[in-house]
Amino acid sequence: MTEQPQIHTERLILRRPRLRDAPRIAALLNNFEVTKNLARVPYPYTINMAVDWLVRQRKEWSPDTITFAVCDPRQGLMGFCGMHREGRDAEIGYWLGEPFWGKGYMTEAAAAVIDWYFTMSSANRMVSGVFYFNAASLAIQEKLGFVRTGIGKRICLAQNTDIDHIETELTRDAFYRALEKL
Repeated sequence: MTEQPQIHTERLILRRPRLRDAPRIAALLNNFEVTKNLARVPYPYTINMAVDWLVRQRKEWSPDTITFAVCDPRQGLMGFCGMHREGRDAEIGYWLGEPFWGKGYMTEAAAAVIDWYFTMSSANRMVSGVFYFNAASLAIQEKLGFVRTGIGKRICLAQNTDIDHIETELTRDAFYRALEKL
């Protein structure tokens, strides 16, 4: 398998996670305002949890199983964006540390990962979604061409309960039409 690619955008570098990222990950995720929006991340979040997660990141990657650290050359690691297999579809997931919210970083990162995914795979769609209260994340998805497909339930480890989850999907054509408007 080849080395995981890096993606460069106007402001960001998207790269493979590194073990030395653990302190920064723990600092950014030990914030309930972040983790309450994520399904699989507990709160409080410790450096040991970050190390464990990083150790489990496999060197092998494919377009539908890959994780990118979202980094600003000056500010360092800000969050993550990646793809994982959800049933028959790839699902994009992402998070950003609270100090970096509202500046367009995740729209930029997610657009780059989605473009890379559609370039590297023959897939014509992907899925995602947000907890019903996460308007900012839903706005990012809608800006990139995702459409709502229903409401389901997902566990939120930080809140220790099942929460209504707005399910979304994105087709290749819808994404490239949306990119033209950005």
